[in-house]
Amino acid sequence: MTVACRNRNSGTGVPPVSFKALGLTASHGRDARAPTPVLDQAGRIISDWQSSHYLIWVKSRRRCVCDTGGMSEKPLIDATQEKIVSLAEETRFAPNGIVSRTLLNTAGMRTVLFGFAEGQELSEHTSTQHALIQILSGGCEFSLAGKPHPLQAGDLLYLPPNLAHAVKATKPFSMLLTLFKPAGQSAS
Repeated sequence: MTVACRNRNSGTGVPPVSFKALGLTASHGRDARAPTPVLDQAGRIISDWQSSHYLIWVKSRRRCVCDTGGMSEKPLIDATQEKIVSLAEETRFAPNGIVSRTLLNTAGMRTVLFGFAEGQELSEHTSTQHALIQILSGGCEFSLAGKPHPLQAGDLLYLPPNLAHAVKATKPFSMLLTLFKPAGQSAS
């Protein structure tokens, strides 16, 4: 799996970085020759400084473990201060890609906002953490232990640790993922 990272200092991306927790590498877009644009919900390309903390997931067939503790993305919310966030305004989409943005990261939990282009998918994987997923817009199909479940805006899904799951966008959709560490698990 490949992740494209945008960085406001370089304007085109960052050098390849190893994200060991996911077995991912960073690149400069879908084919490492051109940056992948980041779009807002209206389909407009946003500027580099606005996209500096988004990760763009490029389609993959590789199985991975869904624990993002090793990624060094700066969260939108500082855990020491209150903040109101418009999820609709913060959601971004990339043509033929998946855009993720960490909203909050604490020792015991992580909240990530995702925007999926139609047809994009994350292949079957597991997580060692509890996961709570809220579908914000559009529609998708979650496969839980091999059984498909269509979900739409307004649906809430809970996944216990180690449950094999996959997701495919049946149309453009956004979701809010919150990962909780099981009791007794050390923070990474």
